[in-house]
Amino acid sequence: MAKKRTKRQQAIIKRRIFLTCSAAVLIAVIALVAFSVNALLKIGKKGGDTSSKADSGNSSEVSSETVPETTATVISTGDIMVHSTQLTGAKTASGDYDFTAFFKETEPYFKAADLAVANLEVTFGGTESGQYSGYPVFNTPDSLADAIKSSGLNFLITSNNHAYDTGLYGLKRTAQVLKQRGIEFTGTRETEQEPSFVIKEINGIKIGIANFTYETSGQTAGRKYLNGAIIAEEANNLINSFSYDRIDDFYSNAASIITDMKSGGADYILFYMHWGNEYRTSPDTWQKTIAQKLSNLGVNMIIGSHPHVIQPVELIHSEDGENTTVCLYSMGNCVSNQRQEIMDSCPTGHTEDGMLFSFTLKKNGDGTVLSKLDLIPTWVNKYKGASGYLYTIYPLENAEDGSTKYSLDSTAANKAAKSYARTKEIVAAGLTECQQAIGCDITFK
Repeated sequence: MAKKRTKRQQAIIKRRIFLTCSAAVLIAVIALVAFSVNALLKIGKKGGDTSSKADSGNSSEVSSETVPETTATVISTGDIMVHSTQLTGAKTASGDYDFTAFFKETEPYFKAADLAVANLEVTFGGTESGQYSGYPVFNTPDSLADAIKSSGLNFLITSNNHAYDTGLYGLKRTAQVLKQRGIEFTGTRETEQEPSFVIKEINGIKIGIANFTYETSGQTAGRKYLNGAIIAEEANNLINSFSYDRIDDFYSNAASIITDMKSGGADYILFYMHWGNEYRTSPDTWQKTIAQKLSNLGVNMIIGSHPHVIQPVELIHSEDGENTTVCLYSMGNCVSNQRQEIMDSCPTGHTEDGMLFSFTLKKNGDGTVLSKLDLIPTWVNKYKGASGYLYTIYPLENAEDGSTKYSLDSTAANKAAKSYARTKEIVAAGLTECQQAIGCDITFK
């Protein structure tokens, strides 16, 4: 019996030894696998991959490989104006107003963009503000807002020298009309509690947008004037504006807005400026000075309006070398009745010219960059309609588009070709420089 117990004990001991050895081998294999994986990760890191914050002890960092690349495309056009001749032509047999002819050819371009922007240089004062009227006091039927909405334009800048044409009531009512139709805007606001700028998020890219207009001087100290007219004190903080006489106040305000935009996560900062001298095809000293200062403050792009003619594109470098700004000094008119034959102050035809100015932002784990910049000239055709003259904006990707793409008659096609040439002459050099700087396609070769 003793010998049998000894053999059994020996068998148990052997089994325990086997199990212990097996466990040791298994642990060694696991350790080897873990070591190999860790080594591979380190090699990947040395090869240029951005490590996650989990590797560095901070769990909020994200590898550039894990951030999907997104893009946002913005297209801007110039001044939307409705003169009395345009009102007459838009009036229908029922007494309503139809402005859809304006945008029938630009609609595909607006709808293809993520954000489509225009300068609304009229007010929606309603019949409470009197009869509908054109220059010098723009009071336009609400149906223009409907036409804007259906065209694909989904963002308006509203601070300009005509923003107060129908007074405080019209200023507020214009904001209400746009809100009712779901059209976003900035530059003016209905109440002081609303923000003075917008951070628009598109596909994960945040664009900070601000809009300012110049003030005119007046006789009453401490009061704000637009177009030579004093505005109600209640409206002082409802219109983003600046005075050339108090330009440092504007710079301080702009710096504060830019800081707030960055605190709100803005990846790109865009200022729309209503400035300059009417009918001049080159920027004045004030425009150049303000543009340089805004670049110094960190603005990435400046798009201008007010001259009613196109002005050049320029690549501006901040004085500290830390920022580069694309500046388009004036987009020209989107649509108006400022026709060559009646413009004694600008008989060259430049007031018939506009543009579609577009850019694309690209964002990934490395940051946000400007990846594309383009410009398509536009020309406004005026032609007979049922109750008067109608107006249509024609995008011109080539000088011959008036005849080949839109089948305009020879007179209109010739005017369109001249318009294309005028715009190209003004913008080609500066646009090319900007396009070369970001490495995108060159438009005018």
